[in-house]
Amino acid sequence: SEWEKLNYDIHTLCYARREVRSRWKKILVQLGYQCEVDALLCVNRQTQFIQGQEHLNRAAELLKQLLDHTVLFPPGTGHQNRYLYVMDRLVSLDSAEDFVRLAKEKYPKK
Repeated sequence: SEWEKLNYDIHTLCYARREVRSRWKKILVQLGYQCEVDALLCVNRQTQFIQGQEHLNRAAELLKQLLDHTVLFPPGTGHQNRYLYVMDRLVSLDSAEDFVRLAKEKYPKK
């Protein structure tokens, strides 16, 4: 039925989102952000970009590298804008490049 399909889609999407979050978490912990990991991944309506346009461009560029070269986002999760905020934070912490390097090692595209 239509309802079953919808229910399945929602379940699949929620699972995929949890999976994405857990992959990001693993890498952040590996970078030494055990204590900050939840704060770093927390994005809501109040979230603002930290630095200016330059930082944002860098964050977008690195996020694109993740999409092109890793399986950090399983198919069907769509391109999640929330992770642009996370990447922006990592850029301002000088950890964005390391994050991308680790992601390519841990979750390479086959």
